[in-house]
Amino acid sequence: MGKTTAGERETVLRLSGITKQFGALLANDDISLSLRRGEILGLLGENGAGKTTLMNILFGHYVADAGEIEVEGKVLPPGLPAAALAAGIGMVHQHFTLAENLTVLDNIVLGTESLWQLSSNSQKARTRIRQLAQEFGLEVDPDAIVASLSVGERQRVEILKALYRKAKILVLDEPTAVLTPQESAALFETLKRFVAKGLSIIFISHKLGEILAACSRVSVLRGGRLVAERGVAGVTRSELAELMLGRSIPQAKAEIQKSGEVVLGLHGIHARHNSQVLDGITLDIRAGEILGIAGVSGNGQSLLADVVSGVAVPTAGTLALKGATLSRTGPRVMVNLGVARIPEDRHAEGLISDMSITENVISESYRSAEFAQRGFISWKKARGFALKIITAYEVKCPSPEARVRLLSGGNMQKLILGRVMANNPCLILANQPTRGLDVGAVNYVHEQLLAARKRGAAILLISEDLDELLSLSDRVAVMFRGQISNASPRESTSIKDLGLMMAGHGLKTGNQSHAA
Repeated sequence: MGKTTAGERETVLRLSGITKQFGALLANDDISLSLRRGEILGLLGENGAGKTTLMNILFGHYVADAGEIEVEGKVLPPGLPAAALAAGIGMVHQHFTLAENLTVLDNIVLGTESLWQLSSNSQKARTRIRQLAQEFGLEVDPDAIVASLSVGERQRVEILKALYRKAKILVLDEPTAVLTPQESAALFETLKRFVAKGLSIIFISHKLGEILAACSRVSVLRGGRLVAERGVAGVTRSELAELMLGRSIPQAKAEIQKSGEVVLGLHGIHARHNSQVLDGITLDIRAGEILGIAGVSGNGQSLLADVVSGVAVPTAGTLALKGATLSRTGPRVMVNLGVARIPEDRHAEGLISDMSITENVISESYRSAEFAQRGFISWKKARGFALKIITAYEVKCPSPEARVRLLSGGNMQKLILGRVMANNPCLILANQPTRGLDVGAVNYVHEQLLAARKRGAAILLISEDLDELLSLSDRVAVMFRGQISNASPRESTSIKDLGLMMAGHGLKTGNQSHAA
């Protein structure tokens, strides 16, 4: 590693000529980038750009076909995760990897002590954890059970795990995906402490505003190649989006329009499933409007989505569709009544990965007269239907017979959208519709939802992305511990207000009905 010039910081991580190919797919194409001591480097790229592959090579999960990695001037042995950890590289994943039934201390220490050690020096570990927590502003009780912690506290535990292992380089993958704005602000303050202490950070995020707020430099991947490196000073969101996609993207925004009659009405809904509850939920959604639901994950949003889609049955309260109270519900009942859903997890709930595109797009309507003839499926009609969706929604795939698992996340979501919109539903449940998507795919999903709103569909939008809620929703409500706030017009709602209510402050509940 060469000497640094005056005013420059030492390079602590250098990736040189990293290339990785999977069959015909060139995932990483001669990528070289560096990370300096005490800096935050943003890593941007649309879905499939090569970010995950590059990080898997860095951590030794994959072996590069060409190129090498240096940490503080020493070549990192390829394909050895233990070597990456020993070199001081740590990662905080978007989806936390904590044992909820164990304490904070147990989670942090797990894997750091020899299996042949007769006893655990828990007091020494507890002292070190408290020191790290105080030094970096990551206050958490070492003896607390992880299941009792908030989402923000759990993230602190994940970061402390890396610091306990003496990480000098941290990779943060979508670190604010499940945080309130206040928790995100606290995280950014913590990151400032990190860099002041000489730690270095790779910050992976789809939220361009966060990249500009947190990072000093940004590296952009597109199609497996490094296409740009910029200092963030003076760079705009639109410029970053264009670098990611290779084209400009106009932001989709909801135009003012008058709503129609009530399509969905929930009145005093109570329900319980595992740790989630609904405690007297009352709301309505009208034709031609989007009602946004904000809230930190785990406060009842998933259960609300299950009730609306017929997957869960309320223990009390009534559900009405187009003014008619439903005596029974169920997934097929709701589909037949014109309720369509974009599920929270496209892999587990939205699509069956080992089935073909054609099989997936007719999965909710294969019994209909359109596809069923004398008890048999007309595969010719089914394939024609799949081709229409592929063409209309620009789904990148080899053919209608291709397995869904071969598609990128964005193309999977387009497939679900096509299935959802095909029958012109009266109500669309959109649960985290853009989670994990890049800016181009996000904008595409937004355009489709706004087009459905313009056609008169009622849309229930559940999202943890507050920017998304405030750009699309006509009204916004917040869920907290199974209760829902009064819905407020978008124009009179701020991210700060939503963040406070998401943390349980100033939450006002009541009947959600409003005048037409």
